[in-house]
Amino acid sequence: MAQARPFRAFVSYSHADVGFAAWLQRRLESYHLPRRLADKLTPLSGEPPGRLGPIFRDRADLSAATDLSAAVREGIAASSALVVVASPEAAKSQWVALEIALFRELHPEAPVLVALARGDPSEALPGALRRGDVEPLCADFRKHGDGRRLAFLKIVAGLADLPLDALIQRDAQRQVRRVTGVTLGAAILLVIMALLLVAALRAREEAERRRVTADEMVNKLLIEVRGEFEGTGNVKLMMAVNQLAMDYYGKQGDLRRLGDGSLEQRARVLQVLGQDDEKQSRLDSALARFSEAHRTTAAMLAKSPKDPDAIFAHGQSEYYLGLIARRRKDRASAGRYWQAYLTQARALAKAEPGSVRSLLEQGYANGNLCDLNREDGYDLKSAERQCAAAIAFEQQALAKSSELLLALANRHGAMSLLYFRLKRYEDSLASCRSEAALLDPLIAIDPGNVEYALRRSWADIGMANVWLTTGRPALALALLRDNLARGPKAFDQRSDDGRVIETRLRVHLFIARALRDLGRPYSAELAEAARHRDRLSGLGRESAEKAGSIWAKSWPLAGKRP
Repeated sequence: MAQARPFRAFVSYSHADVGFAAWLQRRLESYHLPRRLADKLTPLSGEPPGRLGPIFRDRADLSAATDLSAAVREGIAASSALVVVASPEAAKSQWVALEIALFRELHPEAPVLVALARGDPSEALPGALRRGDVEPLCADFRKHGDGRRLAFLKIVAGLADLPLDALIQRDAQRQVRRVTGVTLGAAILLVIMALLLVAALRAREEAERRRVTADEMVNKLLIEVRGEFEGTGNVKLMMAVNQLAMDYYGKQGDLRRLGDGSLEQRARVLQVLGQDDEKQSRLDSALARFSEAHRTTAAMLAKSPKDPDAIFAHGQSEYYLGLIARRRKDRASAGRYWQAYLTQARALAKAEPGSVRSLLEQGYANGNLCDLNREDGYDLKSAERQCAAAIAFEQQALAKSSELLLALANRHGAMSLLYFRLKRYEDSLASCRSEAALLDPLIAIDPGNVEYALRRSWADIGMANVWLTTGRPALALALLRDNLARGPKAFDQRSDDGRVIETRLRVHLFIARALRDLGRPYSAELAEAARHRDRLSGLGRESAEKAGSIWAKSWPLAGKRP
């Protein structure tokens, strides 16, 4: 049998913690010690200075193993330390206990580190860790413990045999240098790109060649430089980049003179700028960007009516104009644009039959019309037909690409709302369960993803609403209490996100309603809901209107409004 390669550590965990364990392995293997500490770590064979080296994670590294016990023994024998991912499930796992015992048997003097992922230490630490007089180093990754950054550095310090204080200080200095460098470098690059852009615009005698060069620079400016600004949160610089791009496109004139590549880049950039404006509720500016993008993609389509990329691009323009119309509560215009979006999606299906892109576009287009017709009970019969079509198309796309779970989950969520309006409560409940079943694997892989956490909570809220409406408040209360107890870390990391605050508001209002229906005190939950209502109201006029609407619809929940 070939000699196993050496590992810096062996990660032991239960299957319930696979997402956390995979994240920890990636972070440890990609982490580079600060320069002034790198020479204090003896690198493993073939590894560069400052790198911890490979980390053994049995479920990942044994995918082709035929003898699990032998392979685990070899992996542990080749590891310099043991990292145990602690959780209530890990504490009950016989495999975790056996791996701890085996490591201590083979390496009685080697370090054993604990990464507390979930649960109270009293119920999360495997019993095998408590043997002997030496207490293992415990890094508490919970938000109310050490937090992810400090806990991670504790594990690194234990593996590298370095003082934790020195590692924290050097790592913090490196973070400051990195952010400063990115901001300064991006600002310098912005100036350079602006100068090049001006030079390109003045070279009128070489119009076509210069146009291509300028297009490429603007595209780079929007995609790469602007991305750096977004990462540093520098809104003023990001807006300056946007304005440079718009100044350039404002001088292009007759679109018939532009090549296909220039038209496509122009449309893509305008749509990116419009999305920025829409997210910031600058609807007039967003409409101007999207209208110009629509004019551009119409020119693309006129030149190449059967080209799939031109069809797709114009479909996006129809969608964005419909989005702005819907946000302005112009149902007729939104319906017109979104029907045109569906027409383009069907044309795309003819141009590239059976492609994932065409299936998704038909799913999205039908889903938009479903949402529009479902809103305020406008046309529930059409909405049901369109929602069913959206699910069918997205399920076909999912069969070709497993990355589309979120899109299908969203559509089941919309279907559950439609069934609720139709008073088909068991169908609504089934749709919520389908939505949750699609989201749970995504959350297991990426527990910190705020989008997954939000949509999973919405599924819980949907089920609770059905149970409350059908006289089953105890079921609703248990589910919502569990939702709060799970306390997604993604929510804690984005506590000022309007969608997170709105979700918390709805959860507490539904808990108060369940308590009321059970004849139990609910004033504390109502007060907590009011706190979230006020936080949401403080985010701007549109958020305040939403908070007021949610609050108004919760009555009569009490004799009078607090």
